[in-house]
Amino acid sequence: MSGTYSPSALPAPIARLWESLRERSRSKRALLLMAPLLVFELLLFVAPFLILLRISLTEGSQDLRYAPGTWSISGYGEVFSTDVLVNAITYSIMLGLLATAITVVIATFYAYAIWRSEGVVKSALLFSVVLPLLTTLVIKTYAFMPLLSPNGTLNDVLLSLNLISEPIQFVPGTVGVVVGQVYIVLPYAVLAIYSVLATMDWGIVEAARDLGASRPRSVLEVVVPQAMPGIIVATVISFAWSVGAYAAPGLLGDGQNKAQAFALVVEKRLLSNLQWEVATAYAVVMLLLMLVSIVLLTAALNYFGGEFEYA
Repeated sequence: MSGTYSPSALPAPIARLWESLRERSRSKRALLLMAPLLVFELLLFVAPFLILLRISLTEGSQDLRYAPGTWSISGYGEVFSTDVLVNAITYSIMLGLLATAITVVIATFYAYAIWRSEGVVKSALLFSVVLPLLTTLVIKTYAFMPLLSPNGTLNDVLLSLNLISEPIQFVPGTVGVVVGQVYIVLPYAVLAIYSVLATMDWGIVEAARDLGASRPRSVLEVVVPQAMPGIIVATVISFAWSVGAYAAPGLLGDGQNKAQAFALVVEKRLLSNLQWEVATAYAVVMLLLMLVSIVLLTAALNYFGGEFEYA
């Protein structure tokens, strides 16, 4: 006689009840496993945002950075009554779109090269992606100062090759900001796309070429759609980081970049003007705009690239 218990031997109502209890037990176990992650999210993301929101709804104070216990929308009134918000949104969105477009294109080609390479070459390419992540953000951003400044390495090379007649000021300026921001987010984009390509069967591409597709067409019509989940993740990471960029505009930007970058606008109100209610109002508006932009961007990529299931 078998020692296993089969619920199929039970009457139908009892069997359905048994299956329901089993499903609830699985859900509880899953919830228990997710509990540490949920606590982490609540403590490090939800709680700080609620504190930020609460400070943005307080009154200003001459003696303190803000007046605790008060309620006011004066911070939002100042945010929406000046041109600073429009200029900051325009600059930050344009920087985000430009940096994201450059990053995703480079990351796609780089991830494809890693996927198709083997042995030492593959290890070297992966190491070159991971290596920048081991360096602090400020140091690797500041490193572009001697490289892109008017008397820097790049201008010296261009002058020695007679490609330019006088030095070009890449830094400080918008070009330096874009280059620095792309360098910051590129490793994350490459790893996001490569993680998807690594699960793809190369035989699908070979089948497309056997059926007459050229190399570029097989990549565009087979590889890119299959890599779309990674491309979407890379796009969201790059755009969110670039819109709220602080290090690149702060270290590599000129006066105009520093005056219009959203993060630096918040910093000025927070540390220089000591207007915490205004600074936090700017931060809340930026977070909401970024969330809406990411949702629209993801929806557009899903529409043109095909929907996929999020793991």
